[in-house]
Amino acid sequence: MELTGWVKNYEWGRVGINSAVAQLAMANDPDFSLNETESYAEMWMGTHLCGVSIVKETGETLDRVLKKDLPYLFKVLSIKKALSIQVHPNKCEAERLHKERPEIYKDANHKPELAIALTPFLALVGFRPVTDIADFIDEFQPLTKLIGKEAVQQLHADPNADSLKLCYEKLMKSDDAVIAKCIQDIAKNYQKELKQSELLDVFNTINKDFQGDVGVLSIFFLNLVRLQPGQAIYLGANEIHAYLDGDCVECMACSDNVIRAGLTPKYKDVEQLIASVIFQGGAAHSKLFVPYRIDDTVQVYVPPVDDFAVINVAIKHTVDTYKLQIQAFGSILLCLGGSRTLRLNTKDGVKEITLTRGSIVYIPVEAAPEIEFASAEDCGEDFTAYIATYNYFRLA
Repeated sequence: MELTGWVKNYEWGRVGINSAVAQLAMANDPDFSLNETESYAEMWMGTHLCGVSIVKETGETLDRVLKKDLPYLFKVLSIKKALSIQVHPNKCEAERLHKERPEIYKDANHKPELAIALTPFLALVGFRPVTDIADFIDEFQPLTKLIGKEAVQQLHADPNADSLKLCYEKLMKSDDAVIAKCIQDIAKNYQKELKQSELLDVFNTINKDFQGDVGVLSIFFLNLVRLQPGQAIYLGANEIHAYLDGDCVECMACSDNVIRAGLTPKYKDVEQLIASVIFQGGAAHSKLFVPYRIDDTVQVYVPPVDDFAVINVAIKHTVDTYKLQIQAFGSILLCLGGSRTLRLNTKDGVKEITLTRGSIVYIPVEAAPEIEFASAEDCGEDFTAYIATYNYFRLA
């Protein structure tokens, strides 16, 4: 089944044709109308109730056709402005939060997620090593003043999760006026130190977009991670993070639960974030999530959860045919470049679908044990696609 993705116009998205989401939506849907002044932030592919994919041939929603929900949600994100400082609750927390506040926490599922860069990509991921955070607080004296000398001394004396929590909690719960003054002081008097720490551009950009927001100061606590295309980060339950800039493919458990605490006009649940977040420091390079390679054509991103995995298929244009071994779980394929003829088994027999940039295809369970990517007519470009599926790789 060929699908149409569901486009989300959040204000943090890239504008007009500069958005990868808009580009893919135009290629995917002939009825899509581009507005050059509109932000195009996300394209959802799956069965989540907030953005169900449509079956092109019939106009039905995918969940109705399947008569069930997929365990994962597949997305493309195109970011020009920072997303919120956030964590995603674990399963037990998600069930409780949804029951208590369903208007904020939309479902009862956890939301581990994987982001794979399509362009150079910038994100805040996890806490820095605690000793590095202590050094930053010393270097940027307005932070010491805001957090308090006693908490900072404890951070130096015992650089552990408890002392980190004490300092970050004091930061996040500080009065808005005090936070704004701290940011202004750093912006005015610490440009040299920001540049030496390679934080100047990020600080100035976030401060311009979210003036006076406590999330601006989180850059001194969180790792700044720079991804190149194909590199990935995995965010388990309660891992603090914020995407800052770039385009990515994202896959997650089928959920939209987010606990926010900064860099957002949306509801901030600081108390819940402090209660949920994992206060554990680590180096930026440790946040990279490395796929494993099956052969020269395929690599697989296998997170430590059952809900999803992502297969990357990259076929050289000189290769005539490639056969991908799969298991009997429903999958969603997104083509990002090149062209191939996809051959697969369906309940109605063998079917062929021409894949080009923007093609989204649901691969049914009947397609197992393999699907075939055959050469398409007049294609001299290498083929690239990502496939979201149930994480059957953990069963091996």
